[in-house]
Amino acid sequence: MANKLVIKVTAGADAPERCSQAFTVAAVAVASGVQVSLWLTGESAWFALPGRAAEFELPHAAPLPDLLDAVVGAGQVTLCSQCAARRDITERDVLPGVRIAGAQVFVSEIMPEGVQALVY
Repeated sequence: MANKLVIKVTAGADAPERCSQAFTVAAVAVASGVQVSLWLTGESAWFALPGRAAEFELPHAAPLPDLLDAVVGAGQVTLCSQCAARRDITERDVLPGVRIAGAQVFVSEIMPEGVQALVY
């Protein structure tokens, strides 16, 4: 079993099933005791902002705010720095517990032995 799971979610409201799958896998992994790092990129970048996850709806899916809260509470949530810049999102704007970081940090997270990475 992997020591750490890194998930990069690129989808948001534009692809709700892919988005929900990524958040669900991250939350279930955290609940299972796995060290999780969830990266918000592309359209999922908006979920780093207060209230945005509550706007997301997908029938028969767990509420996105609950999934995000679980990962923020027991894992690491990172907003891609380029994605943030393209959307004029700064450190002051994001939810408590969400950091902004770039590709160098992502690569450093996925390179160690025992790390599994998923992209949605």
